[in-house]
Amino acid sequence: MAKEYYELSPLKYDYADLEPYISEEQLRIHHDKHHQSYVNNVNSILQMMEMARKEGKDFDYKATAKAFSFNMAGHVLHDYFWWGMIPAEKASEEPVGELAEALKEDFGSFDRFRKEFSEVASTVEGSGWAALTFCTDTRRLGIVQIEKHNVNLVPDFPLIMAIDVWEHAYYLDYKNERSKFIDAFWNIVNWEGIDKRYQQLQNMK
Repeated sequence: MAKEYYELSPLKYDYADLEPYISEEQLRIHHDKHHQSYVNNVNSILQMMEMARKEGKDFDYKATAKAFSFNMAGHVLHDYFWWGMIPAEKASEEPVGELAEALKEDFGSFDRFRKEFSEVASTVEGSGWAALTFCTDTRRLGIVQIEKHNVNLVPDFPLIMAIDVWEHAYYLDYKNERSKFIDAFWNIVNWEGIDKRYQQLQNMK
C-alpha cells in the first residue's frame, strides 16, 4: 500500500482577513514559506528513511530523530495556530461555552488567564510558543512554554490553543516588539473553535 506524506493545510480565511492585527504579507510569508518548509523537511526525512531501509543502509539515527521531531512539531503547532485564529469581526472578545467556565474555575477569571498566558508567551527564550493544554488525568487546564518546536512538550497534555512567538511570526508587523504582537493576537482568537476542541478533549482518558 502506498504511503502518504504530509501536506500544508490551507487557511480557513483569506490572507488579508486578519488585518490589521496580522498583515497579509506577514501571513503569506509565515504560512506559505515557513510552515511549508517544515512540511517539506518532514517529507524529505521520511523519504530518506524509506530509501535507506529499502537499500539496507544506515543513516544518522540520532540526528534524524531530532530533525524529525523538530520539523513535525513545527508543522503540528502551526496548524493549531492557524485554526485558533479568526477574522476580528467574527471573533468574540472572551472565551465561550464550557471553556469559559473551565478557565474561570482553574484560573479565577479570564483576565487572570490572559495575563498568565501573555507572560508565558512573552518570556519564551529565543524562539518558541505558548500553549493552553488540558491534563486528561487531573482534568486541569494549564499553560506550557515550548522552546523551538519540541522542547518542554508534556506527553498526554493535549493542546487546546497556541501562539507562535518565533520572530518570523511577527517581525514584519511589529519588529522586535513581541508584546505588541501578543496583545494583538487576543483580538483574533477563535474562541468558538477552541471551545469545541476543549469539549472534544473531555472524552479523552
